[in-house]
Amino acid sequence: QVQLVESGGGSVQSGGSLRLSCAQYGYFYRRFCMAWVRQAPGKEQREGVAVIDLDGSRRYTASVKGRFTISQDNAKNTLYLQMNSLKPEDTAMYYCAASQFACPKLLYSSERDFGYWGQGTQVTVSS
Repeated sequence: QVQLVESGGGSVQSGGSLRLSCAQYGYFYRRFCMAWVRQAPGKEQREGVAVIDLDGSRRYTASVKGRFTISQDNAKNTLYLQMNSLKPEDTAMYYCAASQFACPKLLYSSERDFGYWGQGTQVTVSS
């Protein structure tokens, strides 16, 4: 049984920084696609933010490139998302997700892209 637990969300002012963590529990017998996905308030569709694919490559959605960095500490079984230069439009619930298959080409299209989800952590950026 795989379990993902996010932490690190909070409220910051525009231009500030936060680091999200996703602790991974269970049997990760092979490399997983690991991802951060967010859902903004009032929006029905989630958005893929960043992924680390099976080969270790990293991809980001255009709006966060140069500001966010995704990383994985295998010794600690923890996924991170370092978020700098935060903007009000980054306000969302951020979810950690994992898949035993390659990451989606578009980072995210539906919840079925990932077999495992965390409970989410809220990030609020004020102007």
